[in-house]
This record gives sequence, structure tokens and C-alpha cells, in this order.
Amino acid sequence: MNTTTAQPRGRNPRGQGEKLREEVVAAAIRMLEELADDQALSLRAVAREIGIATTSIYIHFADRDALVLASLQRAHSDLMDSVQRAAEEVADPVAKLRARTLVLGDWAYRHPGLYKVLHESTLNQRVDMSFKMVLGQQTTAAVRLCMDDGLVPAGDAAETSLDLRAAVHGAVSMRVNEPDLPWPPLEEQVDRFLIKLVGVSPSALQQASA
Repeated sequence: MNTTTAQPRGRNPRGQGEKLREEVVAAAIRMLEELADDQALSLRAVAREIGIATTSIYIHFADRDALVLASLQRAHSDLMDSVQRAAEEVADPVAKLRARTLVLGDWAYRHPGLYKVLHESTLNQRVDMSFKMVLGQQTTAAVRLCMDDGLVPAGDAAETSLDLRAAVHGAVSMRVNEPDLPWPPLEEQVDRFLIKLVGVSPSALQQASA
């Protein structure tokens, strides 16, 4: 984060209000990544980061919660785009499920600050975070596809999906909060989750990871 005092810049030309909004969100994302705490973010600091008056932020966001929410929505949307791209690169349903899960775990591990705000902040109790439901819905659909193709035991896809996501989030959260423990590679742990929780056979998993 830039700690120098930025010089206020002139007003954006007419029609560029959306560009300013994007700059504000991008700055907030960078700062949330570093701070790992939405309560530590201030609109004044965001304004200083990009060289605008704090009042300019209020044109687009009513308060800090509104800005943090927009930032998390953007970060989550980018994550889901990455998850979808990874799934589209493989054809086998097990490979798709594995690719999706690995991207989710890797993103959270590489962005611990955003991860903590997205899942561990009190913002979850104050505002509507239902946009996060898409992750569960898509994971459930991927698990159901594996079941429909007979690649894993039949069962409640939503329940299996929840178990898998809980395990992955738990593994990532422990890595973020206890980084000095001798953690195994996340990929190995995800593969064990797929075998034990979803019922993927070792041979199918080996083929999916080839």
C-alpha cells in the first residue's frame, strides 16, 4: 500500500464516474488484502491511496461497509471466473471437480487477507453476502455430475459438496492462521478430501490429475 500522501487530482471528466468507482474498488481490494481486516480500512485512507477527496467516494458508496461489500463481490467474481476457466480446460467430471477445488484452495492460500475478510469478518453478520452462494451451487453441480456419471457413489450432492467445501476452507484457514505448522502440499490434501469425502477412486483421481 502506498504510504505517501497522494496529491489530490482534478475531477474526472463527465462520463468517467464509473472509472473512478472502479479505481476506488481496486484500491480497496489491495488494501483489504494487506490489512486482512475490514474494520481497519477507512474511506479516508482509500481516498489518499488514489489521490482523491474522501467526499468523492461517497458519490459511489454510502459508507465503508458498502465499499467493502463491493470489493468482496469483485474479488469473489474474479475467483469464480478463475474456477470456471480451470474447469473448462478439462473434460472428465472428476477432473473438473478437482480443478475447481484446487483453484479455490490456491486462491484462498495466495490471498489470505481477502480470504479472512470474505469469510471471517463481522461483515458477514451485518450485510447480505448471498453472492457467495454461487460457489456452493456450482460445486454441488460438479459433484452431482460425477454422481450422475457413476464416477463417485450416489448420494446427496449438496451434502457432499458442503463437506468438501468445509474441509477445503478449514485447511486453508488453518494455513492462514497457523502458517508455521508443517503443512503438506495443499494439492495432496485436496486429493485426500476428494477420496474420503466425495468417494473418488484413487485410480480416477490419478487419471484426473494426469
